[in-house]
Amino acid sequence: MIVCVCNNISDREIRQAVELGITSMDELRRDLGVATCCGQCASYAEQVLQARLGQTVDANAAAVAVTELSFRTRQAA
Repeated sequence: MIVCVCNNISDREIRQAVELGITSMDELRRDLGVATCCGQCASYAEQVLQARLGQTVDANAAAVAVTELSFRTRQAA
């Protein structure tokens, strides 16, 4: 879905930007041009950004938990 009509930026592009290291609206503005014209997209772009950041953090936490469990199992064996 198009989030920023002025610059033709989709929610997919915002999620991909997060995967590439974007972590703030300032970075989205700088790198993609989101919310730099009329500004009507700013709140939804922020929602997409925060949702994707939350998913990334959750995925990283799960990986750490599995690694720690595997490590403990190996130590016990």
